[in-house]
Amino acid sequence: MKEYYRGIESLKEQLVFFKSSTIKPAFGERVFVKWKGKEVPGRVIEINEKLTLIEILGDSSGISRDALVRFTGQMFTVPVSEEMVGKSFNAYGEELKTGRKFIGREVEVYRKPINPFFREYPKEPIVTGFSAIDGLNVLVKGQKLPIFAVSGVETEDLVINLVNSIQTEKTLTVLGIIGLKNEIVDYLLKRISGNTIIFVAKASDPPAAQVLLPRTTLTVAEFFAFEKGVDVVVVLFDMTNYCDSLRQISSKREEIPGRKGYPAYMYSDLASIYERAGLIKGKKGSLTMIPVLTMPDDDITHPIPDLTGYITEGQLVLDRKLHKQNVKPPIDILLSLSRLMNDAVGPFHRRFASQLYSAYAKFKTVEKLASIIGECELGEVERKYLEFGRRFLREFINQKEGERRSLEKTFRIGLELLSLLPESELTQLKKEDLKRLKR
Repeated sequence: MKEYYRGIESLKEQLVFFKSSTIKPAFGERVFVKWKGKEVPGRVIEINEKLTLIEILGDSSGISRDALVRFTGQMFTVPVSEEMVGKSFNAYGEELKTGRKFIGREVEVYRKPINPFFREYPKEPIVTGFSAIDGLNVLVKGQKLPIFAVSGVETEDLVINLVNSIQTEKTLTVLGIIGLKNEIVDYLLKRISGNTIIFVAKASDPPAAQVLLPRTTLTVAEFFAFEKGVDVVVVLFDMTNYCDSLRQISSKREEIPGRKGYPAYMYSDLASIYERAGLIKGKKGSLTMIPVLTMPDDDITHPIPDLTGYITEGQLVLDRKLHKQNVKPPIDILLSLSRLMNDAVGPFHRRFASQLYSAYAKFKTVEKLASIIGECELGEVERKYLEFGRRFLREFINQKEGERRSLEKTFRIGLELLSLLPESELTQLKKEDLKRLKR
């Protein structure tokens, strides 16, 4: 028999302040709040001697202090099953099409990050099909490589192409959609194909659902990675909405704010999500994570990208100018970095990337000079750098819709572009590399 309790002291939107003396719940326990004929799930998020703070994970409209609370004695869980592949769910593991709870083994959502003692160092690359990533900022199995987007750039198209391109027979993609508008969510659901599991918390959903969603997504991903031995790539889009929801909840709890009003514990909270990615000793699978976040005011020093950069192993930074030039994906390689790349690729690949970086950096310098004195005043070598840089953006970084390049094709395009420059400028390459330029 289900037992309901009275004892609500006060209410504040999604938060219920319940008298602790009535019952002794556990932190993180799943509860149900009932009023006016409807029952909505919630979670215990704080306990002290006088009050138990419950966060409602659903619509709280019409709630009053007369509402009843049912304590389940269980932690918040999500079903896991191999049958989830190709389906879409909300933050609670309910199918979007039917609204029914998916049937599977129930697993706790709020799980701990991987113990560093049991971590395996990531050394195997993942081919994404994008030259800007595979050639210059390699994604490694078990890595956390965020994308720092800017407002005005259609990041959803990049996410779609990335998710569709990464998935193979050996790789499963899991997409967590956080706080996006209905039309964008519908666009993503229609365009993403193949063996992808999708979890959705829309902008219209409560902040609590948006905070829960990354953990639901990762719990299912961990099942496939560490129990079924699958290489899983998790894409979380958009983590800025997650942080904003975290700030809303913190504000309602009247906590002392940190930088720009975000909670002081946001670093540890983000770490509890990001550090669930990696490789575990003795396990065959891997969990790789690509958090996507929109930088507020394009500020890379804002708390969200700043803290994300501290926790993760690099970043891919998008650029609005490249977007206006119709370069897709508009990745600014001079601001981008994959810290694990050198341990995952061979000597030639390292030299190849180094030379392209060096040549592109020189192109940017020459481009600025040309804007001041004019191209006609440049020397022959400087004009070659201008030609290299323009073709580099057009032919190497830019890719057609749905194009998935092999690593060999990426090398071939890059070497062809480097052959535009005099050999005396190619100081990062060895003699055997220069021979490949002439083939």
